[in-house]
Amino acid sequence: MFTGIIEAQGTLVALRHEGTNVHLDVRAPFTSSLQIDQSVAHDGVCLTVVAIEGDVYTVTAIEETLAKTHLGSCEVGHAFNLERCAVVGDRIDGHVVQGHVDTTGTLASVETRDGSWILTIEHPHSMEWMTVPKGSIALSGISLTVVDSAPGRFTVAIIPYTWEHTNLHRTPVGAPMNLEFDVMGKYVARLLEAQLNARGVGGA
Repeated sequence: MFTGIIEAQGTLVALRHEGTNVHLDVRAPFTSSLQIDQSVAHDGVCLTVVAIEGDVYTVTAIEETLAKTHLGSCEVGHAFNLERCAVVGDRIDGHVVQGHVDTTGTLASVETRDGSWILTIEHPHSMEWMTVPKGSIALSGISLTVVDSAPGRFTVAIIPYTWEHTNLHRTPVGAPMNLEFDVMGKYVARLLEAQLNARGVGGA
């Protein structure tokens, strides 16, 4: 489990294809504290450390992960938002993030507004009920609060600290972004869908 509070940025220094899998070598400031089998979120994607050498560690993304996230399009030099798994007893300063990306969205626009930034994200209409104003969203691993929500899109506000200490300031308009919707909202949506289907009303 994660909280969406980014600890550091890491750099993709190499990637290797093996069958349908991709091995990613990442240089990070906390590599020396990692252990094999430890979980680290990369732009919100939970991946397991499989090797460590110096200040570089290796994780492996399988076909399912590559299909549902933007990892398949990452190139050497990409800056990842990194977060190690949460420790029981620590504060949850963000919200509960599983590291299981639901889909990718597209950064549609960035608006500067008196020292902050308003980002508009477009996403598949099939998930249009997954965001609500003041609700939580993990955007490329960052725990954020939804400002406005509409079918197929939502907006978030970014404070200067988050802008500077994550990869958001490097993300161009049109780029794909990993989205993980609030897990409690997903359970509610699934429950309502099951009830409506049982009544013959159709999907939620």
